[in-house]
Amino acid sequence: MNEMKKQRVVIAGGGTAGWMTAAALAKTFGPTIDVTLVESDAIGTIGVGEATIPPIVTYNRLLEIDEAEFMAATQATFKLGINFEGWKGEDDAYFHSFGTTGKDHWSCGFQHFWRRAAEQGDIPPYAEYCPETVAALAGKFAHTPKKAVNYAFHLDAGLYAKFLRALAEKNGAVRREGKIAKVNLDAENGHIASLDLEGGETIEGDLFVDCTGFRALLIGEALGIGFDDWTHYLPCDRAIAVQTKSVRKSVPYTRSIAHDAGWQWRIPLQHRMGNGIVYCSRFMEQDDALKLLFDTVEGERLVEPNFIRFKTGAREKQWEKNCIAVGLSSGFMEPLESTSIHMIQRNVLRLVRLMPQHGINPANIDEFNKESSLDMHQIRDFLILHYHVTERKSDFWQMCRDMAIPDSLRHKIDLFTQSGRVFRRSDELFAENSWIQVMIGQGLMPESWHPIVGKMNDKQLAGFLTKVHDHAKQVADSLPEHAAYVQNYCGTKG
Repeated sequence: MNEMKKQRVVIAGGGTAGWMTAAALAKTFGPTIDVTLVESDAIGTIGVGEATIPPIVTYNRLLEIDEAEFMAATQATFKLGINFEGWKGEDDAYFHSFGTTGKDHWSCGFQHFWRRAAEQGDIPPYAEYCPETVAALAGKFAHTPKKAVNYAFHLDAGLYAKFLRALAEKNGAVRREGKIAKVNLDAENGHIASLDLEGGETIEGDLFVDCTGFRALLIGEALGIGFDDWTHYLPCDRAIAVQTKSVRKSVPYTRSIAHDAGWQWRIPLQHRMGNGIVYCSRFMEQDDALKLLFDTVEGERLVEPNFIRFKTGAREKQWEKNCIAVGLSSGFMEPLESTSIHMIQRNVLRLVRLMPQHGINPANIDEFNKESSLDMHQIRDFLILHYHVTERKSDFWQMCRDMAIPDSLRHKIDLFTQSGRVFRRSDELFAENSWIQVMIGQGLMPESWHPIVGKMNDKQLAGFLTKVHDHAKQVADSLPEHAAYVQNYCGTKG
């Protein structure tokens, strides 16, 4: 057999998206493909993707990354979930954990057992039956046998890109410095043929990955793929980010704090705190948002604030001809549930699974676009839930409460409200327990519970719930303090 032509993959843009792509492709395919990444030191990155979700643990393992080494290099801490403060009402808080709450029966979820008991008397909140939640709020963490505790990371996204660059280059990826001046299309089939750089160099390729951020230089400008604007569902369109020195021990969770026109984040790294405010410009001026942010951050500011404009939505196609969009070029979901880095990961791993061999296959393109679109729509619905189901009183929150929502989300809300049921669709990112935690946390209470729960008498039900509650507390009590564990496991000096 003749030797197959080595495929040339060109990644346009660096940052987290570019180097996650390069590292995965170079590690997976090795010398069977050529990986070239084009980026310019003169172009900055958004750089606020500092919180992650558990699939990143799997991604790092696929790349055979040593976790302690990675965490030391990125100043990372562990994350067990997000504490939502003031989202239901100004004085309320709830926790969205990465773990499993309670113990399900094969016919129904734990929430049905908890709901029946809550109907009969005063019992602990739903969240207290989840070990990850109890541990997080107690400031505790450790790796556990059989990976019983689900976790992700808080990290410095810029340092993560640097770490992945070293891994990618070790496995054969090549970086080219320079700004892209022109995207050249093949006159016969409309595919991207090459990229002209400002310095005069031309980079040819067979497959191009667009990691150029909001500009979407390849998929949008060159290939003309439009953008579905979801601002009518998710109206926040501005963010301000700033870093401060840490003034207290790190906790294993992100804080999401609602305000009158949006929300704020606090993300603890080993030696600093990531802070930011997300808001809707129709209801808050930039100066007011900046003042609110500065009035509430803790510690000395380390950098000047980064002002970000964004539009929530998705590219109409994320693979067109011989170009795949990864990162912000594919769409943007505001950082409420820390999905930005995950969406990069999803498209990268999807590309690995559907990597062309003998030219571009339309069936692969269709499958990629179908799966990526489903991802974006499911995440969109989950984010809308946080805004739509609320008791907050400001004009912004009233608008969110009154707005029309997608039929897919309306069905989920109605199903849970009427019957306590939640069903995961396909390979949906957020599992049943995520939806349940947020819906109960935002104030939705099921009107009924599954009839299988009626098989237990009151004493049996109370005993079952007590056992589950005690188990969650025992797991949390057995763990060391998070900050001390991080220092011992992967601590860096600074």
